[in-house]
Amino acid sequence: MRNLLLLGLLFLANLIANEVGIIDTNDTNQSNANFQSQKVLYLNFTDTPKRVINGEIFSITFKTLSTVQDFINIKYDLSNYNDLKILNNTPYRESDSTYYYNTFYFLTTGNSAKLPDITASLINNDKKIVYKKTTLYGKKLNVVTLNPKKDFSNIIADSFELSEYKTTHFDNKHNIVIFVAKAKKCHISAFHLNKIYKQGIESITESFFDSKITYYAIIDKNIENFSFTYFNIEQNKYLLINIPIIIHDDSVATQSDLKPKDQSRERLKMLIAGVITLISLIFIFWRKKYIYLIFILIPLAYIAYLAIPSKEICIKEGTNIYLLPVHNGTIFETTQTKKHLQKEGNVKEFVKVKLKNEKIGWVKNEDLCKN
Repeated sequence: MRNLLLLGLLFLANLIANEVGIIDTNDTNQSNANFQSQKVLYLNFTDTPKRVINGEIFSITFKTLSTVQDFINIKYDLSNYNDLKILNNTPYRESDSTYYYNTFYFLTTGNSAKLPDITASLINNDKKIVYKKTTLYGKKLNVVTLNPKKDFSNIIADSFELSEYKTTHFDNKHNIVIFVAKAKKCHISAFHLNKIYKQGIESITESFFDSKITYYAIIDKNIENFSFTYFNIEQNKYLLINIPIIIHDDSVATQSDLKPKDQSRERLKMLIAGVITLISLIFIFWRKKYIYLIFILIPLAYIAYLAIPSKEICIKEGTNIYLLPVHNGTIFETTQTKKHLQKEGNVKEFVKVKLKNEKIGWVKNEDLCKN
């Protein structure tokens, strides 16, 4: 009897212990579930544009508030956006005692642009596991498409300024304009001019803060003033960029010196020197001052100097002929055979040559024939 009572007490105690264990487990699971469903991140836009132009670079800023402190970072995922190109996958972040301010930059690529949905995630301080998420839903943007004139350069920017420019002779029908421009908040690789014989980018530095481009345009000789427009976002209007066409005749000391010898000017100089010589001869023989014949040697020597033909150089088969004397520049012709061309000058690692069609180009020193 005593043994049966003891077994009953043991059974009752075990039953009570199991019941307590079940209740504790459920309470723990419920607590974890409540913790996981608790919202700890709050996101709000602080700066979004009321209007954007198709082709414009713009930014959005939103603030993030976290109600917990045990994290090492906040990760942002952008999704569900239209007609936009994200320019920085990691936001530019500032913070104060309460909020994190995050900025993303975008390029508008179409008329149906919509801001992305931004999902923020907390990364755990211990295991670096994303365990909290909140989504800020993007809205559709008011996109305006420009209707510019034919002189528009396809540039939309806060600013676009020429830092230097130069015009030189290219061939009998064309001049070449070379310029360097700097811009802010500009998709500068979109630069393009209408109704140009030939054009292209020689070098470019792309950034949505500050960008830079070196550009060339081959234009007709009858153009005396070369100009184009761009759209200034801050002033909300088209601004004119003007380049006066002044043919430079300087030495080959700069990289952008593309000017060959102007044969018409050389002939004019020879003619003037010849006239001076003839007048001097008439004067000497008329006055019979033969001692002055020595002074005629000066214009005669100058005529002889001008009459000396340019030096010919040999370039190898397969040589690239560049439009400008810069590495990775535009190649407008490649020789199929070994050629002998007229040398017009040299700049550092390049030699300036005149082709048979009177065009001017540049070849690398390494492409000259050794013999």
